Amino acid sequence: MTTLISNIKKLVGVRQDNKLLRGRELADLPIIENAYLIIEDGVIVEYGEMQNLKSDPDNYQDRNSKSEINGSGQFILPCWCDSHTHLVFAASREEEFVDKIKGMSYAAIAAKGGGILNSAKKLNETSEDRLFSLAWQRLSEISKLGTGAVEIKSGYGLTVEGELKMLRVIKKLKEKSNLSIRSTFLGAHTYPLEYKENHRGYCDLIINEMLPVIAGEKLADYIDVFCENGFFSPAETETICRAGMSYGLKPKLHVNQLNSIGGIQAGIKLKALSLDHLETLTDEDIASISRAIDRDGWTGICTLLPTAAFFLGIPFRHARKLIDAGCAIALASDYNPGSSPSGNMNLVIAMSCIQMKMLPEEAINAATLNGAYAMELQSEVGSISVGKKANLLFTKAIPSLDYLPYSFGTNLIDKVIINGEII
Repeated sequence: MTTLISNIKKLVGVRQDNKLLRGRELADLPIIENAYLIIEDGVIVEYGEMQNLKSDPDNYQDRNSKSEINGSGQFILPCWCDSHTHLVFAASREEEFVDKIKGMSYAAIAAKGGGILNSAKKLNETSEDRLFSLAWQRLSEISKLGTGAVEIKSGYGLTVEGELKMLRVIKKLKEKSNLSIRSTFLGAHTYPLEYKENHRGYCDLIINEMLPVIAGEKLADYIDVFCENGFFSPAETETICRAGMSYGLKPKLHVNQLNSIGGIQAGIKLKALSLDHLETLTDEDIASISRAIDRDGWTGICTLLPTAAFFLGIPFRHARKLIDAGCAIALASDYNPGSSPSGNMNLVIAMSCIQMKMLPEEAINAATLNGAYAMELQSEVGSISVGKKANLLFTKAIPSLDYLPYSFGTNLIDKVIINGEII
């Protein structure tokens, strides 16, 4: 199947080479005006200026079927790459939303058995088939909003059976969905009540009973730990991650969401693929990241989650210090029922510009190519490049690229193509 998209107002994020974007490079967003793009069998095979398009589209394919889409007046971008979500969950938690409005803190809600423990109770009472059905609906919703690649974490099981159930649901999503999906084992999300005073016991459960089965069934690509006061210490984080690494699972870590307790330094020591959240950063934390990039060649991917800060009512992380320190910023939705009940990456882009002071070009790069790098999917998604999947989002008629984050309350997505097919 060959598809020609012609008369594109602006083709955004065109790249011949893959490169993780850090520092000032984040503001470099290549664009072709009045462009065309050709897809064959779900893959981008050519693009360029309309004046260079051969007059006979038949020259581009030898197959029996072809189609043409007129992109007049539209911007076309690579689909969003959402590198941090928890979208497999059993139920919403709007009752806690009201508790927050009344002034209860995230930590206080967790202390009374809410938060992650609330989700864990509901998940363990829900069948695998029901979990899959709910997650499938959420995948459909985010794909229509322009997301073409997504990382999904476990972490709402907190038992051997519950964690494996979640990861098996994610594996089934991988097998059935056209989206590019990565799976992360987050058994170390919090301590179950029965292990509240026995941290070593739960760490042993993760290491000795969960990880061998996960590795045997190939249920995860990465391992994650919530390194935070009241959750897992930097030392516990390192112990759990090293156990996961022995099975080939690279770390992607929750650090510095509420406090700076050494999670960043632990992540650097582990050479984590990404450090996620970072709402609470000290100057020394930023200096540690910068030194590790320069000295050790560490990737330095810092994944920021502005909709979580928004929902929790905590300060936004201004991205400028991280960018100035040479970091590679990725943006993700943190889609989950407790602190970010939305997978709308368009809103993430807008909040990154409005509240984190990122330029539109920086935010788009962070949510596409750098997001792909944060899932090690850069060879197949994240930019308009020959040989990559034709995962494309078409805007409605808009006056400029800056209008995307500017008009934050309007759905500006006209249609989405995943693997060359309109969804």
